[in-house]
Amino acid sequence: MTAMTQTTTWMMKTRINALILLAAGSSSRMGGGIKKEYLPLCGGTVLSQAAAAFIDALEFSFVIVTIQNKKNPEELKAVEESCKKAYFAGHEELKAVPVYFLPGGESRQESVKKALEKAAELSENPSQTLAFIHDGARPFVSGGIIRECGEAALKYGAALPGLQPVDTQKEIDSEGFICRHLNRSKLTAVQTPQVFALEPLLEAHRKAACDGKPYTDDSEIWDEYAAGKKIDGFECRRTFVVKGSPENKKITYIADADFSKTGENLESQKGKEMKIHTGLGWDRHLLSAGRKLILGGVEIPSEKGELGHSDGDVLLHAVTDALLGAAGLGDIGSYFPPEEAKWKGADSKVLLAKCWGDVQAAGWKLVNLDCVIALEKPKFLPFRENVRESIAGILGVSKEDIFVKAKTGEKLGDVGQGNCIEATAVCLLEREG
Repeated sequence: MTAMTQTTTWMMKTRINALILLAAGSSSRMGGGIKKEYLPLCGGTVLSQAAAAFIDALEFSFVIVTIQNKKNPEELKAVEESCKKAYFAGHEELKAVPVYFLPGGESRQESVKKALEKAAELSENPSQTLAFIHDGARPFVSGGIIRECGEAALKYGAALPGLQPVDTQKEIDSEGFICRHLNRSKLTAVQTPQVFALEPLLEAHRKAACDGKPYTDDSEIWDEYAAGKKIDGFECRRTFVVKGSPENKKITYIADADFSKTGENLESQKGKEMKIHTGLGWDRHLLSAGRKLILGGVEIPSEKGELGHSDGDVLLHAVTDALLGAAGLGDIGSYFPPEEAKWKGADSKVLLAKCWGDVQAAGWKLVNLDCVIALEKPKFLPFRENVRESIAGILGVSKEDIFVKAKTGEKLGDVGQGNCIEATAVCLLEREG
């Protein structure tokens, strides 16, 4: 059988396309509090724009979107709801293709493997399926690149877009000295989508998960374990590179979001009006023996804890009200009425995550959050960094954007007598006007 005949056989048998969009990261390098995939773009969001590019270019049997994994089921549900809103925003055509939101792993590699396992489960015939793996924060990919990668993957088993570096490349040693002069004409900077025959890539990922080596992308795993594998008599080649595009840019930092499909660049974006809103939240709870003292999602050893309909986390309640107030979306009481039994004992981390998802979906991002706790005892300082990290984790922002401090009541009033605890939160949100 000739190579051309082999290629034709593979192309004729392959008819199923599966799209995997990776959106499980924390977007910590954005520094603004909103997940980059949820940023508003072209009447939708970064994520919906990325998905629409594929649905418009080819026929897909299903889409899998990886999302941030959370141990708490209610918190995970809130993350999924926020992602759904971002995925469908501004693009009705996306509703025509089945989509599954899948909790990701601790790394990109783990998230892709989980998505491939799910794709194999969903596909009518995994051996006839191509997996298109794409960054959810790469919204400017063209239909031409998508189709070219798909066609090349049909021929060779694996393909991706790449660009030759503009600058001369050098390899340096651990001390910072150049140790090798690289030929720029033989180098490529890879982009996504990375497209593969599903079954051999999944098998390769299973092997890579057990070898203890870190892999930077799926093509490295393919070339390590799948290249040379025969599929129905067709031998998979090493990953083929099609010509990429400078416009197929991944949004990593906040400045990257200034590019759009209309050709705008950073210079044309300068001077755009930003809308700034402040928010103020305040809450107070009685303290009682036998209750847990929870602040910012962190349990703090104490003889007394907060009384409340939920878990009583006075700090997260104040933060939630501040964010909702700044966005003009209501308050924690309107979202979770205390007279409703289903909120009794609720985890305040989940409540905050749900409200923050709505704030993000409205286009707002966090500039900073500053909080004050009024508490006589125990001392808060030993727990401050844990609380900052906890709040930052719930909001998906950098810890540097969150600050929390505590004041005592100086033995005066209900706070000073240890009868109650208060919290005040002030936030600054911004979005394009």
